[in-house]
Amino acid sequence: MQINAVDVMSLLAVPGVGNSKVRKIISMLGSPLGLEIKTLEQAIVAVLTEDQLRRLPECRDRAETELEALRIAGTHVLVIGDPRYPISLSQKLGDEAPLLLLCKGNLGLLQTISVGFCGSRSASEKGFTTAWDSATSLAQARVNVVSGYAAGVDMKAHEAALEAGGTTTVVLAEGLLHFKVKKDIKRLWDENRTLVISEFGARGIWSVGNAMRRNKTICGLSQALILIEAREEGGSIAAGKECLKLQMPLFAAVYEGSPESSRGNEAVLEIGAKRLMKSRTTNLPNLSPVYEVIFTRQSDSMSASFPNRIDDHLGSYRRANVRTEHYVASLRNEIGVPEVQVSQASRLSLKQ
Repeated sequence: MQINAVDVMSLLAVPGVGNSKVRKIISMLGSPLGLEIKTLEQAIVAVLTEDQLRRLPECRDRAETELEALRIAGTHVLVIGDPRYPISLSQKLGDEAPLLLLCKGNLGLLQTISVGFCGSRSASEKGFTTAWDSATSLAQARVNVVSGYAAGVDMKAHEAALEAGGTTTVVLAEGLLHFKVKKDIKRLWDENRTLVISEFGARGIWSVGNAMRRNKTICGLSQALILIEAREEGGSIAAGKECLKLQMPLFAAVYEGSPESSRGNEAVLEIGAKRLMKSRTTNLPNLSPVYEVIFTRQSDSMSASFPNRIDDHLGSYRRANVRTEHYVASLRNEIGVPEVQVSQASRLSLKQ
């Protein structure tokens, strides 16, 4: 049998017990699957301190109460090892991947091509416009937009994706039961096009540490990250550096008259980030390099991992104001997509 969600929630609720201790308990059992409760109890006794063992029963009672509240709220509880748990998250983050994900909304968004957004709460007008236009174009190309639901760049990205008829994933830095739809996007909110995720206790409180962990999860759920404006210190530049550490594509927005709030962008460009610049043709962010890397990285497993067929994406590029003819040709050359796999209808729509 798979390790029980209430066991994981109970352990994580004990003061001083985090992912590493729970993983140690699991490793002592040999596998997170097929656990016998007696064996689990023995492993817990071997790892926890006496004080932590005394606290465990009350934590379990609280976890059971929270699970019932989550069930009533229509929440999906995914323990690592669950077939619905996003494999990209465990592959990218390894032992730092969340043991538990609390999810509300469309779970299918865990398995679709996604791009993350990160940036300042107090970005410049150019920064907000870049975030909005980038998220709009991605949404029109049927790429899911992932961000952290903070004021500023995050909210612009979520709102733009929904306004464009696309999808978005909200990754919280607090417990899921604290989540409320903000007034900025209330008119657009649709549970079929949204997914809210928390890796923290159901009633966990926001903290700087949680926000940093949340940003790492955004990276793990995405095929690339767009950094709009980052200061030289803080969560946004930390997210950018984490992205590069994970060897993921990072795109840092660059535009004339870059404000003080974007000095972090210059720093990450020096250590491996790519420039996200405005297209002279469309006067919008040139996302062709973003599309190229996200589809190239996923080409080998695209049909198995993602329900969106390549025709669906290619047919969306013109509406997303991408220079499609040039990009489709380069994409075919890059990932070896035969001409026959692009339907005649798609080709005709691209030439209009």
